[in-house]
Amino acid sequence: MSRRRPLRIDPIAEAHHHWVAHGWKPAADGMALVTSIVRVQQVLMARIERTLRPFDLSFARYEVLMILHFSRRDELPLGKIGARLQVQPGAVTNAVDRLEADGLVERRPHPTDGRATLAALTDAGRCLASKATEAINAGVFEKTGVESSVARQLVELLRLLRIDAGDFVADVREGSD
Repeated sequence: MSRRRPLRIDPIAEAHHHWVAHGWKPAADGMALVTSIVRVQQVLMARIERTLRPFDLSFARYEVLMILHFSRRDELPLGKIGARLQVQPGAVTNAVDRLEADGLVERRPHPTDGRATLAALTDAGRCLASKATEAINAGVFEKTGVESSVARQLVELLRLLRIDAGDFVADVREGSD
């Protein structure tokens, strides 16, 4: 899929102008902020998906591999994976189903909770996660288009929006498992 050419105008700035002109000035900055975040998310997700395509991974499946990789024993209960990714149980089940079919994870019974199932990273999953991480670091995370200091400021500003939205409790950090 070819990328389209950049627009000659910034449509979000144009929309901001129209918001103000139509008497919605109190909402204009918020509209531009929200629309900008949504658009940047679209642009970055397209870049991420292009980068992960050679590995036959979606970003969701990549995130599952990395959460398992960062856990203490390369395994976690499916419910904890869902909580960490902030997704519904069905989304975790689908991702783990696909990863399991590809030999990248395996399901195991939880040793102490008969109701829970663990997803465990296989050697193939660990290897693919490593290769995909090299690609995503080089192709996306190291090429955000802004300097590291600006990136850190943006992360902190977006963190404030996430706290305000109730995404997580401020100043509380969980361990790896």
